[in-house]
Amino acid sequence: MKKIFLVALGITLVSCGSTNSVSSTPETPTTPVNTVSNSTYWQQHVDYNMNIDMDVNKYQYQGTQNLVYTNNSPDVLTRVYYHLFFNAFQPGSEMDVRSRTIPDPDRRVGDRISKLSPDEIGYIKVSSLKQNGTALNYETVGTVLEVDLAKPIQPGEKVTFDMVFNAQVPVQIRRSGRNNKEGVALSMTQWYPKLAEYDFEGWHADPYIGREFHGVWGNFNVNLTIDKDYVVGGTGYLQGNPEIKGNKKTLRFKAPNVHDFTWAADPDYIHDTMQVPNGPLLNFYYKKDLPAENLQSWKDLQPKTVELMQYFSENVGAYPYDQYSVIQGGDGGMEYAMSTLITGKRSFGSLVGVTAHELAHSWFQFLLASNESKHEWMDEGFTSYISDHAMNAIMKTNKENPASGAYRSYLGLALSGKEQPQTTHADRYNYNAAYGASAYSKGEVFMAQLGYVIGEENLKKTIKKYFNDFVFKHPRPIDIIRSAEKISGLELDWYLMDWTQTTNTIDYAVKTIEGNKVTLERIGLMPMPLDVTVTYTDGTTEAIYIPLQMMRGEKPTTATIKADWAWAYPTYTFEASKEVSSVQIDPKEMMADINKENNKK
Repeated sequence: MKKIFLVALGITLVSCGSTNSVSSTPETPTTPVNTVSNSTYWQQHVDYNMNIDMDVNKYQYQGTQNLVYTNNSPDVLTRVYYHLFFNAFQPGSEMDVRSRTIPDPDRRVGDRISKLSPDEIGYIKVSSLKQNGTALNYETVGTVLEVDLAKPIQPGEKVTFDMVFNAQVPVQIRRSGRNNKEGVALSMTQWYPKLAEYDFEGWHADPYIGREFHGVWGNFNVNLTIDKDYVVGGTGYLQGNPEIKGNKKTLRFKAPNVHDFTWAADPDYIHDTMQVPNGPLLNFYYKKDLPAENLQSWKDLQPKTVELMQYFSENVGAYPYDQYSVIQGGDGGMEYAMSTLITGKRSFGSLVGVTAHELAHSWFQFLLASNESKHEWMDEGFTSYISDHAMNAIMKTNKENPASGAYRSYLGLALSGKEQPQTTHADRYNYNAAYGASAYSKGEVFMAQLGYVIGEENLKKTIKKYFNDFVFKHPRPIDIIRSAEKISGLELDWYLMDWTQTTNTIDYAVKTIEGNKVTLERIGLMPMPLDVTVTYTDGTTEAIYIPLQMMRGEKPTTATIKADWAWAYPTYTFEASKEVSSVQIDPKEMMADINKENNKK
């Protein structure tokens, strides 16, 4: 998700056709879920079949869920857990209390949950749950359903869970809800009982307090019955024409190989489409009562989204699905499977920028899908990195360093005294602002600075290798580093450890210049290789590269390579070829040095 993007450029209008729902498309993405190169790797699998009957007047719905769960783990499971996200929108919930006790609450939440009346709250109530036909004991604990199994699930076994539930859509507060500030009727995200993920680390039945998500890949068949005048868009492919009975219609959606299912609906949606050449069909849903300027922006957004889809497919990896939808809804910008919800009353630059960020999440959240609660920076940071580069290219802003804003934000965090290591769980940051700067900005700098360490061309290859090696596999932090090591041939565990597991900072300084001898100093605890520019008294310059000894090698460079600097030595002296006038460490400012003042002498 993205908070703010400000860019303003004019774009030529492109006309698109208008329809009422997403088009039917092929059923499966090109990359199968369980294709893995490591035979010891495993992950669970789910197949959801849901029938939903929505009452758009009461904002309530009845649901049945048939879920086939495959235990691909080597473990015997005696319990399972479901997420019931809508239960967070009740007075006294963990989300409510946390928002009212954190020093800097999200302004969208504040104390609003505490003031919800019974007909405004959200809930998901399970009335029946069976395992292979046998009724189960279960308990709702906040936003988690704890389920005792009638019979343990053995390794390799498939079991069927049948559930009956009913739910109420909360007033729009955070991500999900009804009647958002722009009048969108239904933003249906995290709306169904969702089986928690179980992996080699165990269960991940985290309560919904306000942050990120983690899910099990599988196939979804969703039959949605709703008022016939409502236009619906979201995850999956529409199967055939809607079946209309009286004042309602039933839409049948199929979504293969995803770990979530999202939809939004409103009777006043305009629905445009645009085809990406050799790519997916893009859908755009936005309200017809938007101001004329915003309506024009939504039209102008469409060809830009084509370019964004092409950029990400070229620079990360092929988008494997056959549709993607940009939908007005929600409370800002938030990514979902094959879709995003984004508020629509924005400047054109902001509309493109947030769309770029949320679309990029399709790769780093919905195709790679790290555990966002534990490694939120891998999703938000990497997404911010690639979307900033995409915006720089497509909007032609021509920044030398597209991640410069992230560097500034990180430096503010590092000097604030409020930084926590990136290994902190997403819900356990003391400040929302510190979470945002760590996940988005420091996460983006991780990637940008990795290019400084291993070389920009190696970074481009690393991103593609990382995606190809770990698509559909829930990668962990070590996986991006191993991809970079395999591409570069360098040892990089130190980079991962210092940057993500500590709050160590980078601070190098020019200590002395004596004739042709230059002495540098390491002040911060975090090691780095150094790019240095030497200016001689005759006016000429020379690029110097000082390798970090623990890297066991050097990045590709045309600079003069000096002897390695072993980290434990606080100073380093080298001899230049002539008398030196001045020295500049990191002239391109691609290293997140917390004190630029001592980088030059």
